[in-house]
Amino acid sequence: MQVLKRPIITEKAAKLNEKRQYAFEVEIKSNKIEIRKAVEAQFGVDVISIRTIRMRPKNKLQFTRRGRFVGKTAARKKAYVTLKEGQTIDIGTGTNE
Repeated sequence: MQVLKRPIITEKAAKLNEKRQYAFEVEIKSNKIEIRKAVEAQFGVDVISIRTIRMRPKNKLQFTRRGRFVGKTAARKKAYVTLKEGQTIDIGTGTNE
């Protein structure tokens, strides 16, 4: 099981990067300890705190010529990771600076 799926790159995440906070989409069954170990191992940084949030699936509805199709998006989990003072992660290359 790979804990970190991908970094979240949005305007909100860019503003958090200035405060040494980074957002990642993580495996839905992972806990804060596993997330901390994965970030520290992959990027070589010290993690101060982690906040997690589970995103419920959204209902989707599509109207076509053949009728109506009902479905749901996948459930997700996000983790907001705060780093130690003076440490950063370059999300584009996946390394620490």
